[in-house]
Amino acid sequence: MSRLTGIRMRNPVHFLALGFGLGLAPKAPGTFGTLAALPFFWLMMDWSLPLYIGTLVVMSLVGIYLCGKTAEDMGEHDHPAIVWDEVVGMLIAMICLPAGWVWIVAAFVAFRFFDILKPWPIKLLDRHVHGGFGIMVDDILAGIFALGVIQLAAYFLV
Repeated sequence: MSRLTGIRMRNPVHFLALGFGLGLAPKAPGTFGTLAALPFFWLMMDWSLPLYIGTLVVMSLVGIYLCGKTAEDMGEHDHPAIVWDEVVGMLIAMICLPAGWVWIVAAFVAFRFFDILKPWPIKLLDRHVHGGFGIMVDDILAGIFALGVIQLAAYFLV
């Protein structure tokens, strides 16, 4: 991972963008950062679908600012330590998730699969869309892909 120039963990923007510090993991920061979604999920999992999705919209819009500002302060677009986008993507993957740890793990694996491999059009967006929106959009789409896989699996297995 490149250096963390310009980061101040006392700055709430940086603290959130770096997934409460989980994005500072020396290996696989995106994977560790994705874990920051779990406390949010446990808080939100019993909410109505409109409230859950509305909260995701707000978290996504806030994330555009958080990720963009933190990247600007670091002087590097989409630094690996910036993981708020992974938090939102993982929460998207867990929309209407069936109960049980197996489904949480499946959503985690599906989201990380799409986030790491970046199939079309995720890779296209990752390469050509910049700023805070660019940081967020590829993970939002990876979350949507993972959501589709998980919901198909739930349909046929539950």
